[in-house]
Amino acid sequence: MLKRYSLPEMEYVWSEESKYNKWLEIEIAACQAWSRLGRIPGESVKKIKKNVELNVDRIKEIEKVTRHDMLAFVEGINETLGEESKYIHMGLTSSDVKDTALAMQLKDSCQLILKDLKNLKDVLKIQALNHKDTVMIGRTHGVHAEPVTWGLKLAIWYAEIERHIERMERVKEMVSVGKISGAVGTYANVDPRVEEYVCEELGLNPAPVSSQILQRDRHADYLNNLALIAASLEKFATEIRNLQRTDILEVEEGFRKGQKGSSAMPHKKNPIICERISGLARVVRGNVVPGLEDITLWHERDLTHSSVERIILPDSSILVDYMLNKFRMVLEELVVNDERMKENLNTTHGLIFSQKVMLALVDKGLSREEAYRLAQRNALKAWETGEDYQQLLKKDREVSTYLNGEEIDHIFDYYSFIQEIDHIFKKLGLE
Repeated sequence: MLKRYSLPEMEYVWSEESKYNKWLEIEIAACQAWSRLGRIPGESVKKIKKNVELNVDRIKEIEKVTRHDMLAFVEGINETLGEESKYIHMGLTSSDVKDTALAMQLKDSCQLILKDLKNLKDVLKIQALNHKDTVMIGRTHGVHAEPVTWGLKLAIWYAEIERHIERMERVKEMVSVGKISGAVGTYANVDPRVEEYVCEELGLNPAPVSSQILQRDRHADYLNNLALIAASLEKFATEIRNLQRTDILEVEEGFRKGQKGSSAMPHKKNPIICERISGLARVVRGNVVPGLEDITLWHERDLTHSSVERIILPDSSILVDYMLNKFRMVLEELVVNDERMKENLNTTHGLIFSQKVMLALVDKGLSREEAYRLAQRNALKAWETGEDYQQLLKKDREVSTYLNGEEIDHIFDYYSFIQEIDHIFKKLGLE
């Protein structure tokens, strides 16, 4: 086996060391399967396991001549063996090894991404509970709407990450499939029991049917789910970027000691990690289309998918792993400016209570249209003059015929907007 170098886990999954180790693992498992069927002497399998070595440099030299990576691999390891080398790759085609190894990489990748998602979910839970009652203005179309809480925003993200976990568990099953079925999937030169044994040894399910390759809808499904995760992370990051704008400034990315935001402007503190996540999401999404196009191949297989997935599968996997870990860090270090949230609640002089005013007037017997007219009339005046909405309502004689001053004061209560937050959190299991 090749020595594992000190790489981050996801990078190692997609490294040459990992790939070659998996290829060798499959070749040895196939020899073991043949031995159980009486085709290879048990002693030969023992010698293969004891003596086989991987020399990447030598394999690369051979590949310059063969211009075929699998043949170079087989020849390279056979040089380290004796007569038993004739049993390596017996009855197999290149894609038996490559696609089964790729399934192992995808399974490992799914497991790492699931770990990342669960870690992010844990942080979201803690932060959502901490800020369950941290009141802030909600915005629709970028305009002040009605109050929400920062915890509610995080609870929405928490539920979204839960859905990604469910999807990734399903995708892990979808891609954890191997094949040892020969050149066109007919088992012409390999016993189906070899496939069953190899897949069981490697923790995979045998494909129910295959051509020369595993069908690429599985891989496209994987890429699509990575793109969905990236899209959610961009959504979360964009919210933080917007809320860090100077004129809002309700949350901020953590700013570490010694950090600098601009080479020209010393005052700058920019949401650089969230911006990076937003940018990288474009790359991950962009890899979905070539993944979909890889599904269509000529007959039992051609090579148009091969070069593409050598880029898009590692890149998307490594990027999403990186983005999940970076966004978790952002949340852990996030500065929540609750005092600024309170200030922003009052920016529109009480206009955010307009729906409650309308509904109170409806309760007094007005039609919805009439109630809307009275609430809007005073709201528009408040917009134009900057006067306090609550006071304008008290001065409006027509409104006063339905609502007295005490009733109007009762309407203007921030708590009334968030009194069902506990109910929402209970539905999510956030307690």
